[in-house]
Amino acid sequence: MALSWKLVIDSRDAPALADFWAAALEYEVEDPSALIERLLGAGHIGEEAIVEHRGRKVFRGYAAVRHPDDPFDEVSGVGRGRRLLFQEVPEGKSGKNRLHIDVHGEPGGLDKLVSRLEGLGATRVREVDQGPAGHWWVMLDPEGNEFCAT
Repeated sequence: MALSWKLVIDSRDAPALADFWAAALEYEVEDPSALIERLLGAGHIGEEAIVEHRGRKVFRGYAAVRHPDDPFDEVSGVGRGRRLLFQEVPEGKSGKNRLHIDVHGEPGGLDKLVSRLEGLGATRVREVDQGPAGHWWVMLDPEGNEFCAT
């Protein structure tokens, strides 16, 4: 049986990075506010465990995005499919990512994709030309994580 998984990405500002990747991938930012209200009401967590981001309560130091077509738990807001979880860590990024995301655009639409990603806060680093096999851009997300636009 195949296992479930999620990709966890360390960050300085989890909600802001989740917003970027949700827009970049056309995913949805998970909304844990109903779960948070239940946990607060039952006394299982205190106000120190949450922050407000874009008008809703989120867990301090965490945010996630999920594919809009995948199932999710309506009570917790947690996706049960393709999902990225961002967690805040105290140390900064110190080297090249050993794992990265490739964002695929429409055939022939690389320039449009790269421009859209730049408009969201990404930065072009370098173009990689593979001759007849095509080309892509190495880019950085707003926190400096490398990814490729293809």
